[in-house]
Amino acid sequence: MKRRQPNAIPPEKKTDFENFFNNAPAMNPNVSKITGVICGYRVEEIEDKIMQQVRYLDKLIDELAKGKAMEKILRK
Repeated sequence: MKRRQPNAIPPEKKTDFENFFNNAPAMNPNVSKITGVICGYRVEEIEDKIMQQVRYLDKLIDELAKGKAMEKILRK
């Protein structure tokens, strides 16, 4: 019998990216201002909407990891 981590997502609550984004409240209205290259792709040129949203998150996480302030990233 496997022990579950206390903060692990239960199997019945796991989802894929498409369901995650389709059920999310809303993307930030400035999301289209996110530009640049992530994983070798220009985020503003990605045609598949779900993949583009995944790459937006990748870019956001990269910028946060570099120490950029959230306000600067979201251009507030």
